[in-house]
Amino acid sequence: MAQKLIKGTHLANRTVRQLIHHFSLEIPAGRAARELGINRHSAERIYARIRQAIAKACEREAPLSGEVEVDESYFGGHRKGNRGRGAAGKVAVFGLLKRNGKVYTRPVPNVSRSVLRLIIKQKVPEGSTIYSDSFRSYDGLLTDGYRHYRINHGAGEFARKRNHINGIESFWAFAKTKLRRYYGVRRSHFFLYLKEMEFRFNHRSESMQQNIEQIMRRRGKNLD
Repeated sequence: MAQKLIKGTHLANRTVRQLIHHFSLEIPAGRAARELGINRHSAERIYARIRQAIAKACEREAPLSGEVEVDESYFGGHRKGNRGRGAAGKVAVFGLLKRNGKVYTRPVPNVSRSVLRLIIKQKVPEGSTIYSDSFRSYDGLLTDGYRHYRINHGAGEFARKRNHINGIESFWAFAKTKLRRYYGVRRSHFFLYLKEMEFRFNHRSESMQQNIEQIMRRRGKNLD
């Protein structure tokens, strides 16, 4: 008997693969359920399990090294806001992008120096080159053992040869554009949707369906 792609579901592997295919094409779970003739809640549960598996896979990614761009952004809410208190009602997200490589994101309680530098230390080996804007929370990266270059957006600077953060800013645009189609994501589910966007960006030139099926088959793939 074939091993279940996802434990605890009554759906056959064939149907699960069809749902993975629909998920890969960004077809909403309700529409996928109608097209496959299954219960909407069953489709929603499989979609949730896929997002959980993707999030775990993203968290297992190797540290970023070499040239790394860092930046923060804000998601949700209906008002514009500045960093910190001015972004009330929004979710703060910190992002790191290895040039010519992958992006890593993490929602953060605030964008203080201690919070952002801790994540950088966890994900970026010492000796790497970090590019950021002039936000004060990035002060001290030189003493942490990194080469650090800044771009001063406040002075109208956006790129000086290799000194820019265009890559991570491209990811923010990518993620926000795709998330708009959900017409709002509950804060309790935001992490999973964010990680889905991270995964889609990192594997945008590959087969999404094959990548998801591989994740499901790995050791520890099934989420009980």
